[in-house]
Amino acid sequence: MNLNKRQQWLALVAIAAVGFYVADNLVFTPLLNTWKDRSARVTKLKAQVSEGVILTDNKRAADWRDQWGRMQSNSLAWESIQTKPFAAAKPEAESQMLKQFEKWAQHGGVAVSSIRPQWKEAEEDYKTLECRADVAGSLQSIAKFLYQVETDPLGVKVDSLELTTRNADGSQLALVVQVSGLLLNPSKKTAR
Repeated sequence: MNLNKRQQWLALVAIAAVGFYVADNLVFTPLLNTWKDRSARVTKLKAQVSEGVILTDNKRAADWRDQWGRMQSNSLAWESIQTKPFAAAKPEAESQMLKQFEKWAQHGGVAVSSIRPQWKEAEEDYKTLECRADVAGSLQSIAKFLYQVETDPLGVKVDSLELTTRNADGSQLALVVQVSGLLLNPSKKTAR
């Protein structure tokens, strides 16, 4: 082979290498990335569809309805709200919450010095009763009190608490706790 032919072959090989490099960066790699993204999206959509099928399954729907029914029956003044207007059940809900505080305090062995209930009415399908209470007792009795609140079947939750000591050795503690409970509107719950 003469030098001219060799240079032509080297030039063709160099052009082909550059062409493959450009084709790889501009065509093959974007196509491969698009293919991988689309495959991942298809996998994600299949998972969402199978989850949707599980949620819409009749047995599963019945389980959700049963759980929702239990949650409703554990809300404040649920029995009376079935027969009274929504707004008229507020005093009974407050009474129920105060009785529960008495029960929790008795089981926990603490002294409740004050309870300040306050209604929050942001939505028309539910109202929230927030009770701020001052509680005193030993660490063990306050722990029992909080355990009673958290494990009670009544649908309440502890929103905040502040624990301080009342004496130098820390044997007597003061707890400021905010507990909230729901009062559901039965006419709105069926529309969901």
